[in-house]
Amino acid sequence: MQVTTEQAELLILAAGGREAELLAAIEDVGAKAVSSLAVEELVFRCRLPSNKTHVHIQLDLLHGGERFTHTVGVRAGQPVTLDEGELDTAIYLLEFELAELVRSLYGPLRERRAGTHRSRLLVERPTAKALYDGPLRGDWYSVGRAVDTVLSGCSAGPSDLGELSVRHGTDKWGTWHWYTPHYERHLRALRGEPVRLLEIGIGGYDDPDLGGWSLKMWKAYFPRGLMTGLDVHAKHGLDEPRLRTVKGDQNDPDFLRAFGEEHGPFDVVVDDGSHVNEHIRTSFEALFSYVRPGGFYIIEDIWTAYCARFGGDEGPVSPPTTSIGMLQALLDKLHYQERAGDEGDDIARSVVGVHVYHNIAFIEKGHNAEGGIAPSVGRLFESSPSTPR
Repeated sequence: MQVTTEQAELLILAAGGREAELLAAIEDVGAKAVSSLAVEELVFRCRLPSNKTHVHIQLDLLHGGERFTHTVGVRAGQPVTLDEGELDTAIYLLEFELAELVRSLYGPLRERRAGTHRSRLLVERPTAKALYDGPLRGDWYSVGRAVDTVLSGCSAGPSDLGELSVRHGTDKWGTWHWYTPHYERHLRALRGEPVRLLEIGIGGYDDPDLGGWSLKMWKAYFPRGLMTGLDVHAKHGLDEPRLRTVKGDQNDPDFLRAFGEEHGPFDVVVDDGSHVNEHIRTSFEALFSYVRPGGFYIIEDIWTAYCARFGGDEGPVSPPTTSIGMLQALLDKLHYQERAGDEGDDIARSVVGVHVYHNIAFIEKGHNAEGGIAPSVGRLFESSPSTPR
């Protein structure tokens, strides 16, 4: 039975707490299901292998007297593969306590440590010994490289978001766009938290099994996070632990508010949807209230503000109907306290930063209530505005 996103969230939160809480969560979800979840997560996180010879490694997860066995295949240049159960071709054993592996995967970020597992060669198996005496005799480093690849997935060490973008097939770095350094600048502090991220626009058009490349990238970058994708097309074929999809229209404010109530609040919202200016504005106005203080609402591809096909305008000053016009208006909202008699609306009182880069904008959520400059300060400069300060 596959672990649900809600059960994964339970394990993530428990992994950051006391041992008793984690053990209780494992019992609640079921040790066998948690074992499968942990190995799938580990395989998902493994970097691409560099070993020349194809190596099978057995993973044994222990819990309360039970042993759950899985086997992974490691081959250079190809993603690590997962097989349920035991294969007699496995040449190496890695043995983990289930709770310790879950904490390594879903607990607070920490550097790789020694003493987290037990290991041994399995050369007593005839098929493994034949491999050891054959192809591996002149390529013993392949075993060490394969083991290192598997262990790379056992924790959430630093990963460059640009590399993750390329690995998972997004266009956020290295092709059309160069967004990932901006993302890292603003989201790095959230990386080790149990964040909730929403991305509008899943990709793959009407194919329910195609798309989700960015969601996979975010799942890798936020190892304790829950990813939600919203798309006008059903994408149920992409659902998996820590990643869920919802069908809906980003230009329907009633739907968006109901969606926010059910699935929010979010730490991060990324609008990579239709890029139609009206849709961008509708989504922001409906969903910004469902961003947590300290979080970000991010709009990609704001170049469409200048493209008529997307409801944009090529004029020298963007009108308020465009995404750029909306961002310009947010600067005024950010400073509402400096205008006499302006109490600000809900958005004005919660925007604390507007960070705009080439084709991407980050709107920072918080409590915009620092107070305006006192009128008496302004009067000091009424007669001589150029007086040095």
